[in-house]
Amino acid sequence: MRLVVLAVGKIKERGLREAADDYLKRLQRYARCDEIEVRDAAGLERALPADAYVIALAALGDAPTSETFAKNLERWASRGKGVLAFLIGGAEGLPAELERRADSRLSLSSLTLPHRLARVVLFEQLYRAMTILRGEPYAREG
Repeated sequence: MRLVVLAVGKIKERGLREAADDYLKRLQRYARCDEIEVRDAAGLERALPADAYVIALAALGDAPTSETFAKNLERWASRGKGVLAFLIGGAEGLPAELERRADSRLSLSSLTLPHRLARVVLFEQLYRAMTILRGEPYAREG
């Protein structure tokens, strides 16, 4: 499985960048994960791997539990070449056309999250999903 997180904008806040890098490093133990930062929605389209299963982060997307998200990752990765591309728009979200072209839509919360924070949450949930799939302690609740 190869994960690609495509995001509009850069994480400039030091604390958020450190948190994102921490989860990205943890995630790399389980799967290759590339973070690609672009300037605008057109950059998302250009950077999108041609063979990827595309998941758009969208306010009205599916809001699975962490366990269901882990199962979805496994199912999505079994399609094609196992490349999963997550799209995170900027302050205005993703363009409607790009969101419609996605294979799946994912909501991280019904709350509005700044796109930079959404990226950190996504990295954490991807890491959590990998530990769930392997039955490792991080994912065990209570």
